[in-house]
Amino acid sequence: MARRRDERIDQALLAAVTELVREVGYPALTMEAIAKRAGTTKPAIRRRWKSQKHLVVEAMAENRAGVVEMDTGCTHCDIVGHLEALRLAMAHSELGHVLPALVADLADDPTLREGFLTAFWGPRREACAVSLRKGVARGDLRPGLDTDLVLDLFAAPVVFRALFGHSELGPEFSEDIARAVLSGVGTGEVCRRAKSGGAAERR
Repeated sequence: MARRRDERIDQALLAAVTELVREVGYPALTMEAIAKRAGTTKPAIRRRWKSQKHLVVEAMAENRAGVVEMDTGCTHCDIVGHLEALRLAMAHSELGHVLPALVADLADDPTLREGFLTAFWGPRREACAVSLRKGVARGDLRPGLDTDLVLDLFAAPVVFRALFGHSELGPEFSEDIARAVLSGVGTGEVCRRAKSGGAAERR
């Protein structure tokens, strides 16, 4: 009979990766350090994950930073909420320490890339897609919207700045992106809250 996998070790390893990435960064991460922090061994890691990179991807997927459920009744406000969650995750969590270096590894490993897109980006995209579908239903967004394209248009500026650091990821950036994209795919109702006096628009 096969020995049951100890989930406590799994969770200890995932937590160790998260902590170490925040402390030393992704490039300096080692199997030895992960095993030591988790109180286990390198063979225990190899029995569970194909490689250290796969372990890192799963640890990032376990961390829900940047995933929020938004339902304010205002499509503009919901999108700003999603973008702000992503901006903060990229600027202040271990995600910002991992993604720039991890991108190169993803490019060389199609299986790892597919796992990353499914486990990590999938929940973030779906959360925002829900808001887009609600926006279409309430008439804020044009019907027949190419959801994948719009999601890319929203996220790309945040990720691009996080990767290259050529400009600040300031607190106003989420609002600027939402306005720019929604002006192209919206129906004219930019912000219901602002129109009703519930939220002030920037002049």
